[in-house]
Amino acid sequence: MNPYLCSTDEERAEMLNVLGMKSEDELFLCIPEDLKKGVFPQLQTALGEFELSRKLETLARQNLSNDGAVCFMGGGAYEHFIPAVVPALAGRSEFVTSYTPYQPEASQGNLQVFFEFQTMTCRLFEMDVANASMYDGATSLAEGVLMAAAAQKGRNRCLISETLHPHWRETLETYLKNLDLDIVVIKSINGMTDAVALERELDERAACVVAQNPNFLGCIEDMQSLSDKTHSAGAAFIVAADPLSLGLLAAPGEYGADVAAAEGQCLGLPPYFGGETLGIFTCKKDFMRKMPGRLVGLTKDLQGRRGFVLTLQTREQHIRRDKATSNICSNHALNATKAAIYMAALGPAGIREIGETCRANIQYLQTQLADSAISPLFPEAHHFKEIAVRFGGDVNGLIDAMNRKGFLIGPSLEKYNSDWKGAFLLSATEVRTRDEMDRLVAALRECSR
Repeated sequence: MNPYLCSTDEERAEMLNVLGMKSEDELFLCIPEDLKKGVFPQLQTALGEFELSRKLETLARQNLSNDGAVCFMGGGAYEHFIPAVVPALAGRSEFVTSYTPYQPEASQGNLQVFFEFQTMTCRLFEMDVANASMYDGATSLAEGVLMAAAAQKGRNRCLISETLHPHWRETLETYLKNLDLDIVVIKSINGMTDAVALERELDERAACVVAQNPNFLGCIEDMQSLSDKTHSAGAAFIVAADPLSLGLLAAPGEYGADVAAAEGQCLGLPPYFGGETLGIFTCKKDFMRKMPGRLVGLTKDLQGRRGFVLTLQTREQHIRRDKATSNICSNHALNATKAAIYMAALGPAGIREIGETCRANIQYLQTQLADSAISPLFPEAHHFKEIAVRFGGDVNGLIDAMNRKGFLIGPSLEKYNSDWKGAFLLSATEVRTRDEMDRLVAALRECSR
Protein backbone atom coordinates (compact mmCIF):
# COMPACT_ATOMS: atom_id res chain seq x y z
CA MET A 1 0.00 0.00 0.00
CA ASN A 2 1.25 3.47 -0.85
CA PRO A 3 2.01 5.26 2.45
CA TYR A 4 0.66 8.56 1.17
CA LEU A 5 -2.43 7.82 -0.91
CA CYS A 6 -5.28 10.34 -0.62
CA SER A 7 -8.85 9.71 -1.67
CA THR A 8 -9.96 11.40 -4.91
CA ASP A 9 -12.87 13.82 -5.31
CA GLU A 10 -14.84 11.00 -6.98
CA GLU A 11 -14.19 8.63 -4.06
CA ARG A 12 -15.22 11.24 -1.49
CA ALA A 13 -18.41 11.92 -3.48
CA GLU A 14 -19.13 8.19 -3.55
CA MET A 15 -18.70 7.91 0.22
CA LEU A 16 -21.01 10.87 0.84
CA ASN A 17 -23.57 9.32 -1.48
CA VAL A 18 -23.52 6.07 0.50
CA LEU A 19 -24.04 8.10 3.68
CA GLY A 20 -26.87 10.04 2.07
CA MET A 21 -25.10 13.37 2.48
CA LYS A 22 -24.40 16.20 0.05
CA SER A 23 -21.27 17.67 1.69
CA GLU A 24 -18.67 16.90 4.31
CA ASP A 25 -20.13 19.66 6.51
CA GLU A 26 -23.09 17.38 7.21
CA LEU A 27 -20.73 15.01 9.03
CA PHE A 28 -20.37 17.65 11.76
CA LEU A 29 -24.01 18.73 12.16
CA CYS A 30 -24.18 16.91 15.50
CA ILE A 31 -21.63 19.36 16.94
CA PRO A 32 -23.27 22.54 18.33
CA GLU A 33 -22.31 25.69 16.42
CA ASP A 34 -20.91 27.43 19.49
CA LEU A 35 -18.45 24.57 19.96
CA LYS A 36 -17.25 24.76 16.36
CA LYS A 37 -16.05 28.34 16.64
CA GLY A 38 -12.29 28.47 16.54
CA VAL A 39 -11.99 24.69 16.50
CA PHE A 40 -11.21 24.38 12.79
CA PRO A 41 -8.47 26.92 11.96
CA GLN A 42 -7.53 27.75 8.41
CA LEU A 43 -5.12 25.01 7.40
CA GLN A 44 -2.20 25.40 5.04
CA THR A 45 -2.32 23.97 1.56
CA ALA A 46 -1.70 20.24 1.63
CA LEU A 47 1.88 19.14 0.95
CA GLY A 48 3.06 16.27 -1.20
CA GLU A 49 4.77 13.28 0.40
CA PHE A 50 8.31 14.49 -0.35
CA GLU A 51 7.66 18.04 0.89
CA LEU A 52 5.89 16.78 4.01
CA SER A 53 8.70 14.33 4.84
CA ARG A 54 11.30 17.09 4.54
CA LYS A 55 9.22 19.46 6.70
CA LEU A 56 8.85 16.84 9.42
CA GLU A 57 12.57 16.04 9.30
CA THR A 58 13.34 19.74 9.73
CA LEU A 59 11.04 19.91 12.75
CA ALA A 60 12.52 16.72 14.22
CA ARG A 61 16.05 18.13 13.99
CA GLN A 62 15.04 20.79 16.51
CA ASN A 63 14.96 18.03 19.14
CA LEU A 64 18.16 16.81 20.76
CA SER A 65 18.29 13.03 20.49
CA ASN A 66 20.74 10.15 20.82
CA ASP A 67 21.54 10.59 17.14
CA GLY A 68 22.92 14.08 17.68
CA ALA A 69 24.17 13.88 21.26
CA VAL A 70 25.93 11.52 23.64
CA CYS A 71 23.35 10.09 26.04
CA PHE A 72 24.12 9.79 29.76
CA MET A 73 20.48 10.19 30.81
CA GLY A 74 19.03 7.91 33.45
CA GLY A 75 15.66 7.69 35.11
CA GLY A 76 14.14 4.60 33.52
CA ALA A 77 14.82 4.61 29.75
CA TYR A 78 18.35 3.81 28.64
CA GLU A 79 20.46 3.58 25.51
CA HIS A 80 21.72 0.02 25.08
CA PHE A 81 23.16 -1.67 22.02
CA ILE A 82 20.56 -3.49 19.91
CA PRO A 83 21.97 -6.35 17.79
CA ALA A 84 20.96 -6.14 14.11
CA VAL A 85 19.22 -9.51 14.37
CA VAL A 86 16.53 -8.02 16.63
CA PRO A 87 14.86 -5.60 14.16
CA ALA A 88 15.64 -7.92 11.25
CA LEU A 89 13.63 -10.83 12.68
CA ALA A 90 11.01 -8.85 14.64
CA GLY A 91 10.28 -6.80 11.50
CA ARG A 92 9.00 -9.83 9.60
CA SER A 93 5.36 -9.46 8.61
CA GLU A 94 4.41 -12.64 10.51
CA PHE A 95 5.24 -10.85 13.76
CA VAL A 96 4.39 -7.25 12.90
CA THR A 97 0.85 -7.94 11.68
CA SER A 98 -0.11 -10.78 14.04
CA TYR A 99 -3.10 -10.60 16.37
CA THR A 100 -3.96 -12.39 19.60
CA PRO A 101 -3.14 -16.09 19.01
CA TYR A 102 -6.52 -17.52 20.01
CA GLN A 103 -6.30 -20.01 17.12
CA PRO A 104 -3.21 -22.10 17.89
CA GLU A 105 -3.38 -23.96 14.58
CA ALA A 106 -2.71 -20.67 12.81
CA SER A 107 -0.32 -19.12 15.37
CA GLN A 108 2.36 -21.66 16.23
CA GLY A 109 5.22 -19.33 15.35
CA ASN A 110 4.04 -16.51 17.59
CA LEU A 111 3.03 -18.86 20.39
CA GLN A 112 6.46 -20.48 20.38
CA VAL A 113 8.16 -17.07 20.56
CA PHE A 114 6.03 -16.13 23.59
CA PHE A 115 6.72 -19.50 25.21
CA GLU A 116 10.45 -18.95 24.73
CA PHE A 117 10.11 -15.40 26.09
CA GLN A 118 8.42 -16.76 29.23
CA THR A 119 11.07 -19.47 29.62
CA MET A 120 14.03 -17.12 29.27
CA THR A 121 12.40 -14.59 31.60
CA CYS A 122 11.90 -17.25 34.29
CA ARG A 123 15.53 -18.34 33.97
CA LEU A 124 16.82 -14.77 34.11
CA PHE A 125 14.71 -13.86 37.16
CA GLU A 126 14.93 -17.36 38.72
CA MET A 127 11.15 -17.32 39.21
CA ASP A 128 8.60 -20.10 38.69
CA VAL A 129 6.33 -18.55 36.09
CA ALA A 130 6.21 -15.52 33.77
CA ASN A 131 3.41 -14.25 31.57
CA ALA A 132 3.66 -13.31 27.89
CA SER A 133 4.29 -9.61 28.72
CA MET A 134 2.36 -6.55 29.81
CA TYR A 135 2.27 -2.84 28.94
CA ASP A 136 5.26 -1.53 30.89
CA GLY A 137 7.17 -1.96 34.11
CA ALA A 138 4.99 0.41 36.14
CA THR A 139 1.66 -1.27 35.34
CA SER A 140 3.27 -4.69 35.69
CA LEU A 141 4.37 -3.82 39.22
CA ALA A 142 0.94 -2.39 40.08
CA GLU A 143 -0.75 -5.59 38.91
CA GLY A 144 1.66 -7.57 41.06
CA VAL A 145 0.69 -5.52 44.12
CA LEU A 146 -3.01 -6.05 43.43
CA MET A 147 -2.51 -9.80 43.01
CA ALA A 148 -0.38 -10.22 46.12
CA ALA A 149 -2.58 -8.00 48.28
CA ALA A 150 -5.71 -9.93 47.25
CA ALA A 151 -4.07 -13.12 48.50
CA GLN A 152 -3.32 -11.56 51.90
CA LYS A 153 -6.73 -11.69 53.57
CA GLY A 154 -7.26 -9.13 56.32
CA ARG A 155 -4.19 -7.10 55.35
CA ASN A 156 -4.54 -3.75 53.62
CA ARG A 157 -1.22 -1.87 53.91
CA CYS A 158 1.28 -1.74 51.05
CA LEU A 159 4.74 -0.64 52.19
CA ILE A 160 6.56 1.10 49.34
CA SER A 161 10.23 2.06 49.45
CA GLU A 162 10.92 5.75 48.85
CA THR A 163 13.62 4.67 46.38
CA LEU A 164 11.07 3.13 43.99
CA HIS A 165 10.83 5.05 40.71
CA PRO A 166 8.45 8.00 41.39
CA HIS A 167 6.49 7.35 38.17
CA TRP A 168 5.96 3.74 39.19
CA ARG A 169 4.75 4.87 42.59
CA GLU A 170 2.32 7.31 40.96
CA THR A 171 0.99 4.49 38.78
CA LEU A 172 0.53 2.32 41.85
CA GLU A 173 -1.28 5.14 43.66
CA THR A 174 -3.65 5.43 40.69
CA TYR A 175 -4.38 1.69 40.76
CA LEU A 176 -5.09 1.68 44.50
CA LYS A 177 -6.91 5.02 44.72
CA ASN A 178 -10.41 3.56 45.00
CA LEU A 179 -9.51 0.33 46.78
CA ASP A 180 -9.26 -0.50 50.46
CA LEU A 181 -5.48 -0.58 50.28
CA ASP A 182 -3.27 2.03 51.93
CA ILE A 183 0.18 3.00 50.69
CA VAL A 184 2.84 3.62 53.32
CA VAL A 185 6.10 5.11 52.02
CA ILE A 186 9.23 3.82 53.76
CA LYS A 187 11.90 6.51 54.00
CA SER A 188 15.40 5.97 52.65
CA ILE A 189 18.78 6.46 54.25
CA ASN A 190 22.02 6.89 52.32
CA GLY A 191 20.17 6.20 49.07
CA MET A 192 18.69 2.88 50.17
CA THR A 193 15.57 1.64 51.92
CA ASP A 194 15.71 2.29 55.66
CA ALA A 195 15.50 -1.24 57.09
CA VAL A 196 14.76 0.06 60.61
CA ALA A 197 11.86 2.18 59.35
CA LEU A 198 10.56 -0.83 57.43
CA GLU A 199 10.61 -3.04 60.53
CA ARG A 200 8.59 -0.44 62.44
CA GLU A 201 5.81 -0.55 59.82
CA LEU A 202 5.74 -4.32 59.35
CA ASP A 203 2.76 -5.51 61.37
CA GLU A 204 -0.22 -7.85 60.95
CA ARG A 205 -1.82 -5.32 58.56
CA ALA A 206 1.07 -5.31 56.07
CA ALA A 207 0.08 -7.08 52.86
CA CYS A 208 3.26 -6.50 50.87
CA VAL A 209 6.57 -4.66 50.64
CA VAL A 210 7.72 -3.15 47.34
CA ALA A 211 11.40 -2.43 46.65
CA GLN A 212 13.45 -1.72 43.52
CA ASN A 213 16.94 -2.99 42.74
CA PRO A 214 18.97 -1.20 41.54
CA ASN A 215 16.72 1.55 42.82
CA PHE A 216 15.70 4.84 41.21
CA LEU A 217 18.82 6.52 42.60
CA GLY A 218 21.04 3.87 41.03
CA CYS A 219 21.96 2.29 44.37
CA ILE A 220 22.12 -1.47 44.90
CA GLU A 221 19.84 -2.50 47.77
CA ASP A 222 20.32 -5.30 50.32
CA MET A 223 17.42 -7.29 48.92
CA GLN A 224 18.02 -10.44 51.00
CA SER A 225 17.66 -8.46 54.21
CA LEU A 226 14.50 -6.72 52.99
CA SER A 227 13.03 -10.05 51.85
CA ASP A 228 13.75 -11.75 55.18
CA LYS A 229 12.17 -8.92 57.18
CA THR A 230 9.11 -8.93 54.92
CA HIS A 231 8.49 -12.66 55.13
CA SER A 232 9.05 -12.78 58.89
CA ALA A 233 6.03 -10.46 59.17
CA GLY A 234 3.92 -12.66 56.87
CA ALA A 235 3.83 -10.14 54.01
CA ALA A 236 4.62 -10.67 50.32
CA PHE A 237 7.86 -9.30 48.89
CA ILE A 238 7.44 -7.59 45.50
CA VAL A 239 10.47 -6.53 43.48
CA ALA A 240 11.10 -4.14 40.60
CA ALA A 241 14.30 -5.22 38.86
CA ASP A 242 16.53 -4.21 35.95
CA PRO A 243 16.72 -7.32 33.70
CA LEU A 244 20.28 -6.57 32.54
CA SER A 245 21.49 -6.29 36.13
CA LEU A 246 20.58 -9.95 36.70
CA GLY A 247 23.63 -11.16 34.82
CA LEU A 248 25.63 -9.67 37.69
CA LEU A 249 23.35 -9.21 40.72
CA ALA A 250 21.29 -11.81 42.58
CA ALA A 251 18.03 -12.64 40.82
CA PRO A 252 14.68 -12.01 42.61
CA GLY A 253 14.02 -15.72 43.00
CA GLU A 254 17.38 -16.17 44.70
CA TYR A 255 16.41 -13.94 47.64
CA GLY A 256 12.82 -15.18 47.86
CA ALA A 257 10.75 -12.59 45.99
CA ASP A 258 7.08 -13.54 45.64
CA VAL A 259 6.54 -11.29 42.60
CA ALA A 260 9.12 -9.65 40.35
CA ALA A 261 8.24 -7.03 37.75
CA ALA A 262 10.49 -5.15 35.36
CA GLU A 263 10.67 -2.69 32.50
CA GLY A 264 11.94 -4.59 29.47
CA GLN A 265 12.94 -1.56 27.37
CA CYS A 266 16.59 -2.44 27.94
CA LEU A 267 16.10 -5.80 26.17
CA GLY A 268 16.45 -4.73 22.55
CA LEU A 269 14.10 -1.73 22.50
CA PRO A 270 15.25 1.83 21.69
CA PRO A 271 14.64 4.60 24.24
CA TYR A 272 12.82 6.93 21.81
CA PHE A 273 10.83 9.56 23.74
CA GLY A 274 10.71 7.53 26.94
CA GLY A 275 10.66 4.12 25.28
CA GLU A 276 9.08 1.53 23.50
CA THR A 277 8.12 -0.25 26.69
CA LEU A 278 7.58 -3.83 27.77
CA GLY A 279 6.09 -5.04 31.03
CA ILE A 280 7.75 -8.13 32.50
CA PHE A 281 5.81 -10.06 35.14
CA THR A 282 7.05 -13.09 37.07
CA CYS A 283 5.91 -14.78 40.27
CA LYS A 284 5.95 -17.93 42.35
CA LYS A 285 3.82 -20.81 41.10
CA ASP A 286 1.42 -20.32 44.04
CA PHE A 287 0.11 -17.21 42.26
CA MET A 288 -0.13 -18.79 38.80
CA ARG A 289 -3.94 -18.99 38.67
CA LYS A 290 -4.27 -15.43 39.94
CA MET A 291 -1.64 -13.71 37.79
CA PRO A 292 -2.61 -11.22 35.08
CA GLY A 293 -1.88 -11.45 31.39
CA ARG A 294 -1.57 -14.32 28.95
CA LEU A 295 0.20 -17.62 29.54
CA VAL A 296 1.46 -19.82 26.72
CA GLY A 297 1.87 -23.52 27.41
CA LEU A 298 3.50 -26.50 25.71
CA THR A 299 1.37 -29.49 24.73
CA LYS A 300 1.03 -32.30 22.15
CA ASP A 301 -1.60 -32.88 19.49
CA LEU A 302 -3.35 -36.20 18.70
CA GLN A 303 -0.39 -37.29 16.59
CA GLY A 304 2.05 -36.61 19.45
CA ARG A 305 3.52 -33.54 17.80
CA ARG A 306 4.71 -30.64 19.97
CA GLY A 307 2.44 -27.60 19.99
CA PHE A 308 1.91 -24.31 21.83
CA VAL A 309 -1.41 -22.94 23.12
CA LEU A 310 -2.78 -20.21 25.36
CA THR A 311 -3.42 -21.88 28.70
CA LEU A 312 -5.31 -21.14 31.93
CA GLN A 313 -7.53 -18.77 29.96
CA THR A 314 -10.27 -19.04 32.58
CA ARG A 315 -8.36 -16.31 34.45
CA GLU A 316 -9.01 -13.87 31.62
CA GLN A 317 -11.87 -11.46 31.04
CA HIS A 318 -12.81 -12.78 27.58
CA ILE A 319 -13.80 -16.02 29.36
CA ARG A 320 -14.85 -15.09 32.90
CA ARG A 321 -16.00 -11.51 32.28
CA ASP A 322 -16.45 -9.75 35.64
CA LYS A 323 -15.23 -12.80 37.58
CA ALA A 324 -11.86 -12.79 35.87
CA THR A 325 -8.67 -12.62 37.91
CA SER A 326 -6.87 -11.07 34.94
CA ASN A 327 -8.31 -7.97 33.35
CA ILE A 328 -5.32 -7.26 31.14
CA CYS A 329 -5.61 -9.33 27.99
CA SER A 330 -3.67 -7.01 25.69
CA ASN A 331 0.12 -6.92 25.90
CA HIS A 332 3.13 -5.65 24.01
CA ALA A 333 3.57 -8.84 22.04
CA LEU A 334 5.82 -7.42 19.33
CA ASN A 335 8.10 -5.89 21.97
CA ALA A 336 8.15 -9.21 23.81
CA THR A 337 9.21 -10.80 20.52
CA LYS A 338 12.09 -8.33 20.28
CA ALA A 339 13.09 -9.04 23.87
CA ALA A 340 13.03 -12.80 23.22
CA ILE A 341 15.29 -12.40 20.18
CA TYR A 342 17.61 -10.12 22.18
CA MET A 343 17.93 -12.56 25.09
CA ALA A 344 18.45 -15.52 22.75
CA ALA A 345 21.12 -13.63 20.78
CA LEU A 346 23.10 -12.60 23.88
CA GLY A 347 22.64 -15.66 26.06
CA PRO A 348 23.68 -15.78 29.73
CA ALA A 349 27.31 -14.91 28.96
CA GLY A 350 26.36 -11.88 26.88
CA ILE A 351 23.97 -10.51 29.50
CA ARG A 352 26.62 -10.96 32.17
CA GLU A 353 29.19 -9.16 30.00
CA ILE A 354 26.82 -6.22 29.55
CA GLY A 355 26.29 -6.08 33.30
CA GLU A 356 30.02 -6.11 33.99
CA THR A 357 30.62 -3.36 31.42
CA CYS A 358 27.85 -1.15 32.86
CA ARG A 359 29.22 -1.62 36.36
CA ALA A 360 32.78 -0.83 35.24
CA ASN A 361 31.63 2.28 33.34
CA ILE A 362 29.72 3.76 36.25
CA GLN A 363 32.69 3.13 38.56
CA TYR A 364 35.04 4.84 36.09
CA LEU A 365 32.66 7.80 35.76
CA GLN A 366 32.41 8.14 39.53
CA THR A 367 36.21 8.12 39.82
CA GLN A 368 36.61 10.75 37.10
CA LEU A 369 34.12 13.05 38.84
CA ALA A 370 36.32 13.21 41.95
CA ASP A 371 37.60 16.70 42.83
CA SER A 372 34.93 18.37 40.67
CA ALA A 373 31.89 20.44 41.54
CA ILE A 374 29.79 17.34 40.78
CA SER A 375 29.91 14.81 43.62
CA PRO A 376 28.06 11.52 44.30
CA LEU A 377 24.91 12.05 46.33
CA PHE A 378 25.50 8.74 48.12
CA PRO A 379 29.26 8.03 47.96
CA GLU A 380 29.10 4.94 50.18
CA ALA A 381 26.52 3.14 48.04
CA HIS A 382 27.27 0.64 45.27
CA HIS A 383 25.92 1.35 41.79
CA PHE A 384 25.15 -0.67 38.67
CA LYS A 385 24.77 1.64 35.64
CA GLU A 386 23.41 4.83 37.14
CA ILE A 387 24.41 7.28 39.85
CA ALA A 388 22.80 10.24 41.58
CA VAL A 389 25.14 13.23 41.77
CA ARG A 390 24.86 16.61 43.48
CA PHE A 391 25.56 20.05 42.04
CA GLY A 392 25.64 23.12 44.22
CA GLY A 393 24.10 25.42 41.60
CA ASP A 394 21.14 25.49 39.23
CA VAL A 395 20.63 21.90 38.08
CA ASN A 396 18.22 22.71 35.26
CA GLY A 397 20.59 25.40 33.99
CA LEU A 398 23.44 22.87 34.06
CA ILE A 399 21.37 20.33 32.11
CA ASP A 400 20.56 22.96 29.46
CA ALA A 401 24.21 23.98 29.20
CA MET A 402 25.28 20.35 28.78
CA ASN A 403 22.63 19.86 26.09
CA ARG A 404 24.16 22.73 24.14
CA LYS A 405 27.51 20.94 24.35
CA GLY A 406 25.98 17.77 22.92
CA PHE A 407 25.41 15.75 26.11
CA LEU A 408 22.11 14.42 27.44
CA ILE A 409 22.11 14.19 31.25
CA GLY A 410 19.52 14.07 34.03
CA PRO A 411 16.76 14.10 34.98
CA SER A 412 16.80 16.53 37.88
CA LEU A 413 15.81 14.81 41.14
CA GLU A 414 14.62 17.73 43.26
CA LYS A 415 11.15 17.67 41.66
CA TYR A 416 10.66 14.21 43.15
CA ASN A 417 11.98 14.76 46.67
CA SER A 418 13.11 17.90 48.50
CA ASP A 419 15.90 15.87 50.13
CA TRP A 420 17.40 15.42 46.66
CA LYS A 421 17.64 19.16 45.96
CA GLY A 422 20.50 20.04 43.64
CA ALA A 423 20.88 16.43 42.44
CA PHE A 424 20.46 14.72 39.08
CA LEU A 425 21.07 11.31 37.52
CA LEU A 426 23.84 10.11 35.23
CA SER A 427 23.89 6.70 33.57
CA ALA A 428 26.71 4.93 31.73
CA THR A 429 25.62 1.81 29.87
CA GLU A 430 27.78 -0.57 27.85
CA VAL A 431 27.61 1.68 24.76
CA ARG A 432 29.52 4.52 26.40
CA THR A 433 33.27 4.71 25.80
CA ARG A 434 35.96 6.08 28.11
CA ASP A 435 36.59 8.89 25.65
CA GLU A 436 32.91 9.89 25.85
CA MET A 437 32.99 9.75 29.65
CA ASP A 438 36.16 11.85 29.76
CA ARG A 439 34.56 14.45 27.49
CA LEU A 440 31.42 14.42 29.66
CA VAL A 441 33.44 15.10 32.82
CA ALA A 442 35.39 17.89 31.10
CA ALA A 443 32.15 19.52 29.93
CA LEU A 444 30.64 19.18 33.42
CA ARG A 445 33.67 20.86 34.94
CA GLU A 446 33.41 23.72 32.44
CA CYS A 447 29.65 24.21 32.80
CA SER A 448 29.69 24.00 36.61
CA ARG A 449 32.22 26.81 37.15
